[in-house]
Amino acid sequence: MSEPQPSVALQSPPEPKHGFKPHLPPPPAGQPPAKRRRGIWIWLMLLTVAAVAGYYYWSQKKGASSQPVSSSTGGGRPGGGRGAGGPIPVVAVKAQKGNIDVYFNGLGAVTPLATVTIKSRVDGQLMALHYKEGDIVHQGDLLAEIDPRPYQATLAQYEGQLARDQALLANAKVDQSRYETLLQQNAIPEQQLATQKALVEQDEGTVKTDQGLIEAVKVNLIYTKITAPITGRVGLRLVDAGNIVHASDANGLVVITQVQPISAIFTIAEDQLPVVLQKYSHGERLQVDAFDRDMTQKLSSGTLTTIDNQIDQTTGTLKLRATFSNSRNELFPNQFVNARLLVQEKTGATLLPVAAIQRNAQATYVYLVRPDSTVTVRYVTLGTTEGDQTEVTKGLEPGDVVVMTGVDKLQENSKVVVHYPGEKSSQGPGGGGQGGGPSRGPGGKGKRPN
Repeated sequence: MSEPQPSVALQSPPEPKHGFKPHLPPPPAGQPPAKRRRGIWIWLMLLTVAAVAGYYYWSQKKGASSQPVSSSTGGGRPGGGRGAGGPIPVVAVKAQKGNIDVYFNGLGAVTPLATVTIKSRVDGQLMALHYKEGDIVHQGDLLAEIDPRPYQATLAQYEGQLARDQALLANAKVDQSRYETLLQQNAIPEQQLATQKALVEQDEGTVKTDQGLIEAVKVNLIYTKITAPITGRVGLRLVDAGNIVHASDANGLVVITQVQPISAIFTIAEDQLPVVLQKYSHGERLQVDAFDRDMTQKLSSGTLTTIDNQIDQTTGTLKLRATFSNSRNELFPNQFVNARLLVQEKTGATLLPVAAIQRNAQATYVYLVRPDSTVTVRYVTLGTTEGDQTEVTKGLEPGDVVVMTGVDKLQENSKVVVHYPGEKSSQGPGGGGQGGGPSRGPGGKGKRPN
């Protein structure tokens, strides 16, 4: 008989800690116990590796989220941002003491002081034109000629009629003198002398009529030569030589526009009228500057000459006229302009660039650089703004240093490295570049100025 085989007790794998029991697939039927134990250990090793990898990924993510993230002010409360460690490079400017002008702006158009449409005052054929389109003509210059021959013939006819009537008047006066002598001798009745006196007066009236007709024809002869009534620029001709023109024609021959001097009519708000009216009534010559449509180029300077007599109720504005010499033809009739009326010149004001002013929903403020190179928030009150300069009426004094660019990293008591616009300097703490350029962060990457 064969010896009985000793029985081998199967040991179950140790349970993992923390009560975790992996779900293992049942061993296939008829599989040896050793292979089953080897499969269980493989599963345990895989689970351990997965747990270690998960813990490593979780620890890395937690460490990244714990790093400080700087935030910009974004128009919120001042001092809300947090910068990186070390001094922050900024570009700063100093408040200056200077003068600033107060202007009233208005929309306007160039309006000639005089525009004349030249028309013929007599009928006839247009013989010649003595100008070129676009020329500058002076008062009294000959512009056109109309055929004068019909009027010359009429003048000769009236002059002959006048000579005949003057002869009749002279004969009637001789007869009147003779009758007066005969009446004294009682040779003729008194009625005959009275009739002769009436005849003399009648002939005198006829002579005056002839003289009037002659003067009228002479005036028409003058009108056959058309001259410029004003000095100005002629436009395009409306009638060519050779046409028959009439005094009753609706269209003229040409239009003359005065361009030197020239005016501009612009409007201001009715709330601004008291200041202007007070200065104008005291005889002050208020300066007016004319700018182009984009307000980038100054065209000409003139003076305020006229204020309209009523306010437009539909717009609440008042019209004003300014006169310009226009010696270089800077302004053209009907040209659109932006008019700027100078009403006040402020002297000794504290001036600061507009870019250095910070605003939020509550107040207007600046970042003031203290002597120890730290910044503090300083609330300011603004006055007049002209161009890129603004007046600070309260909160700053001339010479104060104010941050202009780089405010996105600042908060109260932040340490800064100050550069000034146009200043060239070596790279300072935090990687600051040249003054006036964009500031750089600790990593060396460019930061766009706020």
